[in-house]
Amino acid sequence: MTLHIADAEQVLTEKSDQLNTRWYPYYHLAARAGWMNDPNGLVWFDGWFHAFYQHHPYSTEWGPMHWGHARSRDLMRWEHLPVALAPEGPEDKDGCFSGSAVVNGNELALIYTGHKFHGDPSSEDNLYQVQCIATSRDGVNFTRKGQILDTPSGLHHFRDPKVWKEGEMWYMVVGARVEDTGQVRLYRSEDLHHWHEQGILAEAPHGMGYMWECPDFFTLDDKQVLMFSPQGMAAEGYANRNLFQSGYIVGRWQPGEKFIQESKFQELDHGHDFYAPQSFLAPDGRRIVIGWMDMWESPLPEQQDGWAGMFTLPRELVITPNNQLQMRPVHEVESLREEWYSWPVSTLKNKQLCVMHNCEAAEVIVTWDTSLSEAEQYGIALDDGMRLYIDNQAKRLILERNYPQHNLCGQRSIPMPTGDELNLRVFFDRSSVEVFVNDGEACLSSRIYPQQRQLNVFAWSGNAVLKECGAWNLR
Repeated sequence: MTLHIADAEQVLTEKSDQLNTRWYPYYHLAARAGWMNDPNGLVWFDGWFHAFYQHHPYSTEWGPMHWGHARSRDLMRWEHLPVALAPEGPEDKDGCFSGSAVVNGNELALIYTGHKFHGDPSSEDNLYQVQCIATSRDGVNFTRKGQILDTPSGLHHFRDPKVWKEGEMWYMVVGARVEDTGQVRLYRSEDLHHWHEQGILAEAPHGMGYMWECPDFFTLDDKQVLMFSPQGMAAEGYANRNLFQSGYIVGRWQPGEKFIQESKFQELDHGHDFYAPQSFLAPDGRRIVIGWMDMWESPLPEQQDGWAGMFTLPRELVITPNNQLQMRPVHEVESLREEWYSWPVSTLKNKQLCVMHNCEAAEVIVTWDTSLSEAEQYGIALDDGMRLYIDNQAKRLILERNYPQHNLCGQRSIPMPTGDELNLRVFFDRSSVEVFVNDGEACLSSRIYPQQRQLNVFAWSGNAVLKECGAWNLR
Protein backbone atom coordinates (compact mmCIF):
# COMPACT_ATOMS: atom_id res chain seq x y z
CA MET A 1 0.00 0.00 0.00
CA THR A 2 1.46 3.34 -1.05
CA LEU A 3 1.67 6.31 1.30
CA HIS A 4 -1.06 8.19 -0.57
CA ILE A 5 -3.43 5.21 -0.35
CA ALA A 6 -2.57 4.66 3.32
CA ASP A 7 -3.42 8.29 4.04
CA ALA A 8 -6.75 7.94 2.24
CA GLU A 9 -7.56 4.76 4.16
CA GLN A 10 -6.86 6.42 7.49
CA VAL A 11 -9.18 9.31 6.64
CA LEU A 12 -11.93 6.96 5.45
CA THR A 13 -11.71 4.90 8.64
CA GLU A 14 -12.15 8.03 10.74
CA LYS A 15 -14.91 9.59 8.63
CA SER A 16 -16.97 6.42 8.15
CA ASP A 17 -17.55 6.23 11.90
CA GLN A 18 -19.03 9.74 11.85
CA LEU A 19 -21.66 9.31 9.10
CA ASN A 20 -25.27 10.26 9.58
CA THR A 21 -26.93 7.27 7.91
CA ARG A 22 -30.50 8.63 7.59
CA TRP A 23 -30.18 8.63 3.77
CA TYR A 24 -27.33 6.13 3.36
CA PRO A 25 -28.46 3.16 1.21
CA TYR A 26 -29.05 -0.36 2.47
CA TYR A 27 -28.46 -2.27 -0.76
CA HIS A 28 -26.98 0.20 -3.26
CA LEU A 29 -23.25 0.81 -3.38
CA ALA A 30 -22.03 4.08 -1.90
CA ALA A 31 -18.59 5.14 -0.67
CA ARG A 32 -17.63 4.53 2.95
CA ALA A 33 -17.38 8.31 3.29
CA GLY A 34 -16.55 11.28 1.10
CA TRP A 35 -17.44 11.83 -2.54
CA MET A 36 -18.38 9.24 -5.21
CA ASN A 37 -19.23 9.64 -8.89
CA ASP A 38 -18.69 7.55 -12.06
CA PRO A 39 -18.64 3.73 -11.96
CA ASN A 40 -15.25 2.46 -13.11
CA GLY A 41 -13.72 -0.93 -13.81
CA LEU A 42 -16.85 -3.07 -13.48
CA VAL A 43 -15.62 -6.61 -13.91
CA TRP A 44 -15.86 -10.26 -12.78
CA PHE A 45 -12.50 -11.49 -11.50
CA ASP A 46 -11.48 -14.50 -9.44
CA GLY A 47 -14.97 -15.30 -8.17
CA TRP A 48 -16.02 -11.72 -7.35
CA PHE A 49 -17.86 -8.86 -8.96
CA HIS A 50 -15.62 -5.81 -8.64
CA ALA A 51 -16.81 -2.21 -8.77
CA PHE A 52 -14.44 0.74 -8.74
CA TYR A 53 -15.58 4.33 -8.66
CA GLN A 54 -14.46 7.93 -8.86
CA HIS A 55 -13.79 8.92 -5.29
CA HIS A 56 -12.57 11.82 -3.19
CA PRO A 57 -12.02 10.38 0.29
CA TYR A 58 -11.02 13.65 1.93
CA SER A 59 -14.31 15.54 1.57
CA THR A 60 -17.87 15.32 0.29
CA GLU A 61 -16.99 17.64 -2.59
CA TRP A 62 -15.45 16.63 -5.91
CA GLY A 63 -11.66 16.79 -5.63
CA PRO A 64 -8.50 15.04 -6.89
CA MET A 65 -9.90 11.73 -8.03
CA HIS A 66 -8.99 8.40 -6.49
CA TRP A 67 -10.42 4.99 -7.39
CA GLY A 68 -12.59 3.59 -4.62
CA HIS A 69 -13.12 -0.17 -4.66
CA ALA A 70 -15.68 -2.73 -3.50
CA ARG A 71 -16.50 -6.33 -4.37
CA SER A 72 -19.50 -8.62 -4.09
CA ARG A 73 -20.47 -12.22 -4.66
CA ASP A 74 -24.01 -11.29 -5.67
CA LEU A 75 -24.06 -7.61 -6.78
CA MET A 76 -26.17 -6.73 -3.73
CA ARG A 77 -23.97 -7.14 -0.66
CA TRP A 78 -20.78 -5.16 -1.09
CA GLU A 79 -17.50 -5.45 0.77
CA HIS A 80 -15.41 -2.29 0.78
CA LEU A 81 -11.76 -2.76 -0.14
CA PRO A 82 -8.78 -0.38 0.11
CA VAL A 83 -8.59 2.51 -2.33
CA ALA A 84 -7.13 1.07 -5.53
CA LEU A 85 -5.58 4.17 -7.12
CA ALA A 86 -4.48 7.57 -5.83
CA PRO A 87 -3.05 10.52 -7.79
CA GLU A 88 0.62 10.08 -7.01
CA GLY A 89 2.56 9.82 -10.27
CA PRO A 90 3.64 12.39 -12.85
CA GLU A 91 1.09 10.98 -15.30
CA ASP A 92 -1.92 11.38 -12.93
CA LYS A 93 -0.77 13.96 -10.40
CA ASP A 94 -4.07 15.88 -10.54
CA GLY A 95 -6.41 12.89 -10.56
CA CYS A 96 -7.02 9.28 -11.55
CA PHE A 97 -10.04 9.79 -13.80
CA SER A 98 -12.51 7.22 -15.10
CA GLY A 99 -11.66 4.01 -16.92
CA SER A 100 -12.30 0.30 -17.12
CA ALA A 101 -10.97 -3.10 -16.05
CA VAL A 102 -10.16 -6.27 -17.98
CA VAL A 103 -8.93 -9.71 -17.02
CA ASN A 104 -5.65 -10.51 -18.77
CA GLY A 105 -4.63 -14.06 -17.96
CA ASN A 106 -4.31 -14.22 -14.19
CA GLU A 107 -4.09 -10.44 -13.80
CA LEU A 108 -6.69 -7.75 -13.34
CA ALA A 109 -5.75 -4.64 -15.32
CA LEU A 110 -7.16 -1.17 -14.66
CA ILE A 111 -6.95 1.22 -17.61
CA TYR A 112 -7.71 4.78 -16.57
CA THR A 113 -7.16 8.43 -17.45
CA GLY A 114 -4.30 10.30 -15.83
CA HIS A 115 -5.40 13.91 -15.34
CA LYS A 116 -2.67 16.53 -15.10
CA PHE A 117 -1.91 20.18 -15.71
CA HIS A 118 1.37 21.43 -17.08
CA GLY A 119 1.33 24.88 -15.53
CA ASP A 120 -1.57 27.01 -14.34
CA PRO A 121 -4.57 24.71 -13.68
CA SER A 122 -7.01 27.57 -14.28
CA SER A 123 -6.30 27.36 -18.02
CA GLU A 124 -7.45 24.37 -20.07
CA ASP A 125 -4.58 25.10 -22.41
CA ASN A 126 -2.43 23.44 -19.74
CA LEU A 127 -4.67 20.38 -19.37
CA TYR A 128 -3.42 16.99 -20.54
CA GLN A 129 -5.22 13.68 -20.18
CA VAL A 130 -3.31 10.46 -20.83
CA GLN A 131 -4.27 6.81 -20.51
CA CYS A 132 -2.55 4.69 -17.85
CA ILE A 133 -2.54 1.13 -16.56
CA ALA A 134 -2.22 -0.62 -13.19
CA THR A 135 -2.31 -4.38 -12.60
CA SER A 136 -3.03 -6.82 -9.77
CA ARG A 137 -2.88 -10.56 -9.20
CA ASP A 138 -5.03 -10.59 -6.06
CA GLY A 139 -7.64 -8.04 -7.18
CA VAL A 140 -6.91 -5.82 -4.18
CA ASN A 141 -3.39 -4.40 -4.40
CA PHE A 142 -2.42 -2.72 -7.65
CA THR A 143 0.94 -1.97 -9.20
CA ARG A 144 1.05 1.14 -11.33
CA LYS A 145 2.65 0.62 -14.75
CA GLY A 146 2.44 4.22 -15.96
CA GLN A 147 1.27 5.84 -19.18
CA ILE A 148 0.23 3.72 -22.16
CA LEU A 149 -1.29 6.39 -24.47
CA ASP A 150 -0.41 10.06 -24.72
CA THR A 151 -2.78 12.95 -25.40
CA PRO A 152 -3.26 13.34 -29.18
CA SER A 153 -1.82 16.52 -30.62
CA GLY A 154 -4.20 19.44 -30.34
CA LEU A 155 -6.51 17.78 -27.77
CA HIS A 156 -6.94 18.54 -24.09
CA HIS A 157 -10.08 16.56 -23.20
CA PHE A 158 -9.30 12.89 -23.88
CA ARG A 159 -10.59 10.52 -21.22
CA ASP A 160 -12.55 7.54 -19.90
CA PRO A 161 -11.03 4.53 -21.72
CA LYS A 162 -13.21 1.43 -22.07
CA VAL A 163 -11.28 -1.69 -23.08
CA TRP A 164 -12.46 -5.07 -24.37
CA LYS A 165 -11.04 -8.04 -26.27
CA GLU A 166 -12.09 -9.02 -29.78
CA GLY A 167 -10.43 -12.25 -30.90
CA GLU A 168 -6.73 -11.89 -30.13
CA MET A 169 -6.79 -8.09 -30.10
CA TRP A 170 -7.58 -5.56 -27.42
CA TYR A 171 -9.68 -2.56 -28.38
CA MET A 172 -10.25 0.69 -26.55
CA VAL A 173 -12.67 3.59 -27.00
CA VAL A 174 -11.84 6.99 -25.49
CA GLY A 175 -14.06 10.06 -25.22
CA ALA A 176 -12.70 13.28 -26.72
CA ARG A 177 -13.50 16.90 -27.44
CA VAL A 178 -12.32 18.66 -30.59
CA GLU A 179 -13.19 22.34 -30.15
CA ASP A 180 -16.95 22.08 -29.46
CA THR A 181 -17.54 18.64 -30.96
CA GLY A 182 -17.72 15.39 -29.00
CA GLN A 183 -16.00 12.28 -30.33
CA VAL A 184 -15.31 8.65 -29.54
CA ARG A 185 -11.88 7.51 -30.73
CA LEU A 186 -10.89 3.89 -31.29
CA TYR A 187 -7.54 2.18 -30.58
CA ARG A 188 -6.12 -1.34 -30.89
CA SER A 189 -3.39 -3.24 -29.05
CA GLU A 190 -1.85 -6.70 -28.85
CA ASP A 191 -0.65 -6.38 -25.25
CA LEU A 192 -2.59 -3.57 -23.45
CA HIS A 193 0.58 -1.45 -23.38
CA HIS A 194 1.17 -0.38 -26.97
CA TRP A 195 -1.83 1.18 -28.69
CA HIS A 196 -2.47 2.07 -32.33
CA GLU A 197 -5.02 4.59 -33.51
CA GLN A 198 -7.94 3.19 -35.52
CA GLY A 199 -9.72 6.45 -36.28
CA ILE A 200 -12.90 8.09 -35.05
CA LEU A 201 -15.61 5.58 -34.16
CA ALA A 202 -18.35 8.21 -33.86
CA GLU A 203 -18.62 11.99 -33.80
CA ALA A 204 -21.32 14.38 -32.62
CA PRO A 205 -23.48 15.97 -35.31
CA HIS A 206 -24.66 19.52 -34.69
CA GLY A 207 -26.45 19.83 -31.35
CA MET A 208 -25.25 16.49 -30.00
CA GLY A 209 -22.74 17.83 -27.49
CA TYR A 210 -19.30 19.34 -27.15
CA MET A 211 -17.87 16.34 -25.22
CA TRP A 212 -18.77 12.66 -25.23
CA GLU A 213 -17.79 11.21 -21.85
CA CYS A 214 -17.63 7.64 -20.57
CA PRO A 215 -17.97 5.76 -23.89
CA ASP A 216 -18.75 2.06 -23.83
CA PHE A 217 -18.90 -0.19 -26.90
CA PHE A 218 -20.27 -3.73 -26.82
CA THR A 219 -22.18 -6.38 -28.72
CA LEU A 220 -25.73 -7.32 -27.78
CA ASP A 221 -27.58 -9.94 -29.86
CA ASP A 222 -25.38 -9.40 -32.92
CA LYS A 223 -25.79 -5.62 -32.79
CA GLN A 224 -23.12 -3.18 -31.61
CA VAL A 225 -24.11 -0.58 -29.04
CA LEU A 226 -22.26 2.68 -28.41
CA MET A 227 -23.24 3.95 -24.96
CA PHE A 228 -21.95 7.35 -23.85
CA SER A 229 -22.69 10.52 -21.87
CA PRO A 230 -22.83 13.62 -24.07
CA GLN A 231 -22.32 17.04 -22.53
CA GLY A 232 -23.84 20.14 -24.08
CA MET A 233 -27.15 18.90 -25.49
CA ALA A 234 -29.99 21.40 -25.22
CA ALA A 235 -33.28 20.42 -23.61
CA GLU A 236 -36.07 19.88 -26.11
CA GLY A 237 -39.58 19.45 -24.77
CA TYR A 238 -39.56 16.51 -22.36
CA ALA A 239 -36.18 15.26 -23.66
CA ASN A 240 -32.68 16.03 -22.37
CA ARG A 241 -33.97 17.73 -19.22
CA ASN A 242 -30.92 16.94 -17.09
CA LEU A 243 -27.74 18.99 -17.25
CA PHE A 244 -25.99 16.12 -19.07
CA GLN A 245 -27.43 13.01 -20.71
CA SER A 246 -26.59 9.32 -20.95
CA GLY A 247 -27.75 7.22 -23.85
CA TYR A 248 -26.87 5.02 -26.78
CA ILE A 249 -26.72 4.48 -30.52
CA VAL A 250 -27.21 1.04 -32.07
CA GLY A 251 -25.41 -0.05 -35.22
CA ARG A 252 -23.08 -2.56 -36.84
CA TRP A 253 -19.30 -2.79 -36.65
CA GLN A 254 -16.49 -5.22 -37.35
CA PRO A 255 -12.77 -4.73 -36.68
CA GLY A 256 -11.22 -2.67 -39.40
CA GLU A 257 -14.55 -1.27 -40.58
CA LYS A 258 -16.60 1.83 -39.80
CA PHE A 259 -19.40 1.87 -37.23
CA ILE A 260 -22.63 1.99 -39.28
CA GLN A 261 -25.29 3.64 -37.13
CA GLU A 262 -28.80 2.21 -37.37
CA SER A 263 -30.53 4.33 -34.73
CA LYS A 264 -30.55 7.85 -33.40
CA PHE A 265 -29.31 8.74 -29.92
CA GLN A 266 -31.77 7.60 -27.26
CA GLU A 267 -31.69 8.36 -23.56
CA LEU A 268 -31.17 5.30 -21.39
CA ASP A 269 -32.93 6.51 -18.23
CA HIS A 270 -35.58 9.22 -17.89
CA GLY A 271 -35.22 10.21 -14.23
CA HIS A 272 -33.48 13.15 -12.57
CA ASP A 273 -30.30 11.26 -11.63
CA PHE A 274 -28.50 8.93 -14.01
CA TYR A 275 -25.05 9.48 -15.51
CA ALA A 276 -21.86 7.76 -16.71
CA PRO A 277 -23.25 4.21 -17.04
CA GLN A 278 -20.73 1.44 -17.58
CA SER A 279 -21.42 -2.15 -18.61
CA PHE A 280 -19.66 -5.48 -18.18
CA LEU A 281 -20.24 -9.16 -18.91
CA ALA A 282 -21.27 -11.44 -16.05
CA PRO A 283 -19.96 -15.04 -16.08
CA ASP A 284 -23.36 -16.26 -17.32
CA GLY A 285 -23.24 -13.95 -20.35
CA ARG A 286 -25.56 -11.21 -19.12
CA ARG A 287 -24.64 -7.65 -20.10
CA ILE A 288 -25.01 -5.68 -16.85
CA VAL A 289 -24.92 -1.91 -16.50
CA ILE A 290 -24.52 0.35 -13.46
CA GLY A 291 -24.80 4.14 -13.45
CA TRP A 292 -24.08 7.00 -11.08
CA MET A 293 -27.43 7.93 -9.52
CA ASP A 294 -26.76 11.65 -9.27
CA MET A 295 -26.31 14.59 -11.61
CA TRP A 296 -23.64 17.26 -11.92
CA GLU A 297 -24.55 20.61 -10.32
CA SER A 298 -27.58 19.08 -8.60
CA PRO A 299 -27.80 19.50 -4.80
CA LEU A 300 -26.65 16.52 -2.73
CA PRO A 301 -28.19 16.98 0.73
CA GLU A 302 -26.29 13.97 2.09
CA GLN A 303 -23.07 15.99 1.90
CA GLN A 304 -23.94 17.39 5.31
CA ASP A 305 -24.00 13.76 6.56
CA GLY A 306 -20.44 12.93 5.53
CA TRP A 307 -20.96 11.21 2.17
CA ALA A 308 -22.09 12.04 -1.37
CA GLY A 309 -23.24 9.96 -4.31
CA MET A 310 -24.41 6.40 -4.93
CA PHE A 311 -24.79 3.85 -7.71
CA THR A 312 -27.96 2.56 -9.33
CA LEU A 313 -29.07 -1.01 -9.02
CA PRO A 314 -27.19 -3.30 -11.38
CA ARG A 315 -29.40 -3.79 -14.43
CA GLU A 316 -29.44 -6.40 -17.15
CA LEU A 317 -29.45 -4.95 -20.65
CA VAL A 318 -31.50 -6.46 -23.46
CA ILE A 319 -32.16 -5.18 -26.95
CA THR A 320 -35.47 -5.32 -28.83
CA PRO A 321 -35.89 -6.02 -32.56
CA ASN A 322 -36.44 -2.28 -33.13
CA ASN A 323 -33.06 -1.40 -31.58
CA GLN A 324 -34.38 -0.26 -28.18
CA LEU A 325 -32.33 -1.02 -25.09
CA GLN A 326 -34.26 -2.16 -22.06
CA MET A 327 -32.97 -2.34 -18.49
CA ARG A 328 -34.26 -4.75 -15.85
CA PRO A 329 -33.01 -5.22 -12.29
CA VAL A 330 -30.65 -8.20 -12.05
CA HIS A 331 -32.37 -11.26 -10.58
CA GLU A 332 -29.99 -11.18 -7.61
CA VAL A 333 -32.12 -8.40 -6.07
CA GLU A 334 -34.73 -11.05 -5.28
CA SER A 335 -32.38 -12.45 -2.62
CA LEU A 336 -33.06 -9.33 -0.53
CA ARG A 337 -36.80 -9.92 -0.29
CA GLU A 338 -38.50 -10.48 3.03
CA GLU A 339 -42.19 -11.38 3.36
CA TRP A 340 -44.60 -10.19 0.65
CA TYR A 341 -47.34 -7.81 1.80
CA SER A 342 -50.37 -7.51 -0.46
CA TRP A 343 -52.20 -4.21 -0.14
CA PRO A 344 -55.94 -4.47 0.54
CA VAL A 345 -57.05 -2.08 -2.15
CA SER A 346 -58.43 -2.58 -5.65
CA THR A 347 -60.35 0.59 -6.49
CA LEU A 348 -59.75 4.21 -5.52
CA LYS A 349 -61.97 7.20 -6.13
CA ASN A 350 -61.10 10.72 -5.02
CA LYS A 351 -59.05 9.57 -2.05
CA GLN A 352 -55.64 8.57 -0.69
CA LEU A 353 -54.85 5.45 1.36
CA CYS A 354 -51.78 4.56 3.42
CA VAL A 355 -50.32 1.22 2.32
CA MET A 356 -46.91 1.30 4.10
CA HIS A 357 -46.08 3.19 7.28
CA ASN A 358 -42.29 2.95 6.79
CA CYS A 359 -41.19 2.57 3.18
CA GLU A 360 -37.43 2.75 3.63
CA ALA A 361 -35.90 -0.15 1.68
CA ALA A 362 -38.55 -1.87 -0.40
CA GLU A 363 -39.56 -3.31 -3.75
CA VAL A 364 -43.06 -2.17 -4.66
CA ILE A 365 -45.22 -3.79 -7.35
CA VAL A 366 -48.17 -1.82 -8.74
CA THR A 367 -50.21 -2.83 -11.78
CA TRP A 368 -52.88 -0.37 -12.90
CA ASP A 369 -55.78 -1.26 -15.17
CA THR A 370 -55.49 1.81 -17.37
CA SER A 371 -58.49 0.84 -19.47
CA LEU A 372 -60.77 1.25 -16.44
CA SER A 373 -58.97 4.15 -14.75
CA GLU A 374 -60.25 7.60 -15.72
CA ALA A 375 -59.02 9.64 -12.74
CA GLU A 376 -57.13 12.75 -13.79
CA GLN A 377 -54.19 11.70 -11.61
CA TYR A 378 -53.53 8.38 -9.88
CA GLY A 379 -50.43 6.74 -8.47
CA ILE A 380 -48.28 6.38 -5.35
CA ALA A 381 -46.77 9.03 -3.09
CA LEU A 382 -43.99 8.84 -0.49
CA ASP A 383 -45.08 11.36 2.12
CA ASP A 384 -45.31 14.84 0.54
CA GLY A 385 -42.01 14.78 -1.32
CA MET A 386 -42.29 12.16 -4.08
CA ARG A 387 -45.13 11.17 -6.39
CA LEU A 388 -45.18 8.60 -9.18
CA TYR A 389 -48.43 9.00 -11.07
CA ILE A 390 -50.34 8.82 -14.31
CA ASP A 391 -51.60 12.14 -15.65
CA ASN A 392 -54.57 11.12 -17.75
CA GLN A 393 -54.85 14.54 -19.39
CA ALA A 394 -51.21 14.78 -20.43
CA LYS A 395 -51.07 11.01 -21.12
CA ARG A 396 -47.76 10.72 -19.30
CA LEU A 397 -46.25 8.75 -16.44
CA ILE A 398 -44.65 11.34 -14.13
CA LEU A 399 -42.01 11.03 -11.42
CA GLU A 400 -42.17 14.16 -9.29
CA ARG A 401 -40.04 15.24 -6.36
CA ASN A 402 -40.72 18.22 -4.14
CA TYR A 403 -38.02 19.07 -1.61
CA PRO A 404 -37.84 22.87 -1.62
CA GLN A 405 -35.76 22.83 1.57
CA HIS A 406 -33.04 21.11 -0.50
CA ASN A 407 -33.65 23.05 -3.75
CA LEU A 408 -34.82 19.84 -5.40
CA CYS A 409 -38.18 20.22 -7.12
CA GLY A 410 -39.36 19.12 -10.55
CA GLN A 411 -40.67 16.36 -12.76
CA ARG A 412 -39.40 13.78 -15.19
CA SER A 413 -41.81 11.82 -17.34
CA ILE A 414 -42.38 9.46 -20.24
CA PRO A 415 -45.34 9.04 -22.60
CA MET A 416 -47.91 6.58 -21.30
CA PRO A 417 -47.14 3.14 -22.72
CA THR A 418 -49.79 1.56 -24.90
CA GLY A 419 -51.94 -1.29 -23.62
CA ASP A 420 -54.61 -1.84 -20.98
CA GLU A 421 -52.17 -2.42 -18.10
CA LEU A 422 -49.31 -0.46 -16.64
CA ASN A 423 -46.89 -2.50 -14.54
CA LEU A 424 -44.54 -0.56 -12.27
CA ARG A 425 -41.71 -2.18 -10.32
CA VAL A 426 -40.38 0.45 -7.92
CA PHE A 427 -37.29 0.21 -5.72
CA PHE A 428 -36.85 2.48 -2.70
CA ASP A 429 -33.60 2.68 -0.76
CA ARG A 430 -33.66 5.50 1.79
CA SER A 431 -32.66 8.32 -0.59
CA SER A 432 -33.37 6.84 -4.00
CA VAL A 433 -36.21 5.60 -6.16
CA GLU A 434 -35.88 3.54 -9.35
CA VAL A 435 -38.93 2.86 -11.49
CA PHE A 436 -38.99 0.03 -14.03
CA VAL A 437 -41.93 0.28 -16.40
CA ASN A 438 -43.45 -2.80 -18.05
CA ASP A 439 -40.46 -5.07 -17.44
CA GLY A 440 -37.87 -2.61 -18.70
CA GLU A 441 -39.73 -0.74 -21.40
CA ALA A 442 -38.58 2.45 -19.64
CA CYS A 443 -36.77 3.41 -16.47
CA LEU A 444 -36.71 6.52 -14.26
CA SER A 445 -34.12 6.97 -11.48
CA SER A 446 -34.02 9.83 -9.01
CA ARG A 447 -32.63 10.77 -5.62
CA ILE A 448 -35.21 11.59 -2.95
CA TYR A 449 -34.86 12.96 0.59
CA PRO A 450 -37.94 12.07 2.65
CA GLN A 451 -38.44 13.21 6.23
CA GLN A 452 -41.38 10.81 6.69
CA ARG A 453 -41.72 7.46 4.93
CA GLN A 454 -45.43 6.78 4.71
CA LEU A 455 -46.36 5.40 1.30
CA ASN A 456 -49.82 6.14 -0.07
CA VAL A 457 -51.85 5.23 -3.13
CA PHE A 458 -54.19 7.86 -4.51
CA ALA A 459 -56.67 8.78 -7.23
CA TRP A 460 -58.03 12.27 -7.76
CA SER A 461 -60.89 13.53 -9.93
CA GLY A 462 -62.18 10.08 -10.80
CA ASN A 463 -61.50 6.45 -10.09
CA ALA A 464 -58.52 4.16 -10.65
CA VAL A 465 -58.36 0.36 -10.66
CA LEU A 466 -55.49 -1.74 -9.32
CA LYS A 467 -54.96 -5.27 -10.62
CA GLU A 468 -52.01 -6.03 -8.30
CA CYS A 469 -50.31 -4.10 -5.54
CA GLY A 470 -47.98 -4.89 -2.68
CA ALA A 471 -44.39 -4.81 -1.53
CA TRP A 472 -41.42 -6.68 -0.17
CA ASN A 473 -39.21 -5.07 2.42
CA LEU A 474 -35.60 -5.54 1.34
CA ARG A 475 -32.70 -6.33 3.64
